[in-house]
Amino acid sequence: MRATFRTVLAGLIISSASAFAQEPTQLRFVSLAWQEQAIASVKVIVAAWNEANPDIQVEYQQVDWGSINDYLITSFETQAVPDVFHYESTQIKDFGARGYLTDLAPLISGDLANDVVEGAWATVEGENGELWGVPFLWESRIVLYNRDLLEEEGIEPPTVDDPWTWEEYRDASLQLTKDTDGDGKIDQWGSAVGLSSPVNFVLNLSIGFGGQYFYEEDGRWVVRVGDAEKAFLHLMTDMLYENPSIAQDGVGLSGPELFPGFFEGRYAMLPGIGVWARQQIVESGPQDFNWGVLPPLKAETQNQGSSTQTLSIPAASPNQEAAAQFVEFFLNSQNMATLAQGDWLFPTRTTSFERPEFQTQEAGWNVATESAKYLTMANWQRVPNFEEFSSRVAQPIFQELFANRITVDEAAERLEREGTRVLGR
Repeated sequence: MRATFRTVLAGLIISSASAFAQEPTQLRFVSLAWQEQAIASVKVIVAAWNEANPDIQVEYQQVDWGSINDYLITSFETQAVPDVFHYESTQIKDFGARGYLTDLAPLISGDLANDVVEGAWATVEGENGELWGVPFLWESRIVLYNRDLLEEEGIEPPTVDDPWTWEEYRDASLQLTKDTDGDGKIDQWGSAVGLSSPVNFVLNLSIGFGGQYFYEEDGRWVVRVGDAEKAFLHLMTDMLYENPSIAQDGVGLSGPELFPGFFEGRYAMLPGIGVWARQQIVESGPQDFNWGVLPPLKAETQNQGSSTQTLSIPAASPNQEAAAQFVEFFLNSQNMATLAQGDWLFPTRTTSFERPEFQTQEAGWNVATESAKYLTMANWQRVPNFEEFSSRVAQPIFQELFANRITVDEAAERLEREGTRVLGR
């Protein structure tokens, strides 16, 4: 009887141990996908992983862009971290420097490392060569235009091989600004720009004028607003107030809020809007709306700054190797192309970017894709306290400037004084 009991007990112990050993590793993945097509793409990829990897199961968790920073800070402080999370390069470089993230350099394959373009890797690289995330999506700023309105004015759109300068763009915008019904009021504007949150718009496009805003002096970062930085600010204020061809409507609006006026013909062109905005035209615009994409406008160069969207693994994750395997799968060449299309952005892998779906004329993909060659890593991604500078200093100052309450010189003086103080903390 005792022998039988011992045998049964031993069998139970072995069975329990076996069942315990077969429990799959559980990963939690936080995603920031927000457009319907993008969310669907993410869910399909996660489901494919789970089906193919019964020993490593991924739980999908949706978080929005507005709350992700607070969510992650709380996670890091409590050690209750997701195993993989989606964010953007500017912040993850700061998180990496603070010890919150895993260096992915030894965990990713050579196939992935060599396929992602070098400029994208620069956006996530630490001071000592660490890789604080894998960059997988980035965007350029393009010009959307109403083909019919330009044709009516006899304006020939620029081409990739012969792009407009900003001066040529300003001339075309002025020509397209008119009183069409003779009531003495302008009812068709050459341009409209969403300026409710203008910081990234200004900083990224100023790069083409040679403007950097942030400079290292004696081992510390300072804000300098010289002629190169002022050039784009002068251009914008001139087009808004001195020789008006940008509708003042956009001063308090975001880019997407301008689409109703764009569809109705009140605005002929939307300069500096993100490449993702094409999706809203395709999905929400009138079926007969005749629109196109212009290549990036040229100042000294056509260069513009861009951060990247990233996947990172927290240092506190107990499943770093399994998480890295999931990242490799999630960002393989086919999946990255699918994710980029879902968000109407660009993939960072060369083999993804070269796929035919990014070269088609449909929805302006060919012109939009060509613009990606001008993306550069803006130096503000290396600047400590940039987020505080952006929200507390630059945002209100640029808003006052574009509302015509202060001059360019006044804005420059305040940006230098208040911005350098913030960076020095």
